[in-house]
Amino acid sequence: MSASHDIPEGAEMDFSKRMSYSDYLRLDTILDAQTPLSKSPDELLFIIQHQTSELWMKLAVHEIRSAMDAISRDDLQPAFKMLTRVARIFEQLNSAWDVLRTMTPSEYTRFRDDLGQSSGFQSWQYRAIEYLAGNRNLAMLKPHEHAGVRSGPLEDILDRPSLYDEAIRLLARNGFDVGGEDSRTDWRNQRVTSDAVMEAWKIVYRDPERWWMLYELAEKLVDFEDYFRRWRFNHVTTVERIIGLKRGTGGTAGVSYLRRMLEVELFPELWKVRTEL
Repeated sequence: MSASHDIPEGAEMDFSKRMSYSDYLRLDTILDAQTPLSKSPDELLFIIQHQTSELWMKLAVHEIRSAMDAISRDDLQPAFKMLTRVARIFEQLNSAWDVLRTMTPSEYTRFRDDLGQSSGFQSWQYRAIEYLAGNRNLAMLKPHEHAGVRSGPLEDILDRPSLYDEAIRLLARNGFDVGGEDSRTDWRNQRVTSDAVMEAWKIVYRDPERWWMLYELAEKLVDFEDYFRRWRFNHVTTVERIIGLKRGTGGTAGVSYLRRMLEVELFPELWKVRTEL
């Protein structure tokens, strides 16, 4: 028998009554979930790019929620690991744009009309990540109202403190004056940048040895937003490279809309404090 037909010693080969790799991962369901609407061979790339991004975002939502729970319990070491993982997830999402950018404007044009009004800004998981982090633009609930199964979890997120709110409440539990933000009960509306919160972070950054755990948390949050900003920037660049300045399929202004999103800050005091140090 040639080496190419050798069976690895001890390897299971009969899965008629056992769970296989494919069974565990439900690969039949996943691999049957791509249904191109055109005859363009490039549409499969477009579908897989966005489906895999949604899977990574599902993990990001899970990790952010877990980190928030850990911070609320003052259990910071696990939260650090989770937030590091979120940053790495966005690093992975950033790399995915490199694959999509291999598609040219001519290739995208062949199936763009088949997308109808569907657009990435309608992703409820992306919205969940923004809401969880603290960017609570209530107007962006509208695209999800038709699907209560999706708007329900978003409403639940808005009724609770955000990741950044939990970090600010942690500051208060450690004796910092956060200008009453720890007693705030209206979590739905966008918070306003606070001088008191910035002063608190300034104390942390000026004496990291004393406040090491808070200092480490601040840097984990900045890491997360750093990679998140890169993801947004790569999104803008990819869109402009493929469709130029045309309007987006979902009716947005396309590149100009995405450029405005680059100005949004998730953890504003953590960026502004750098100028004050």
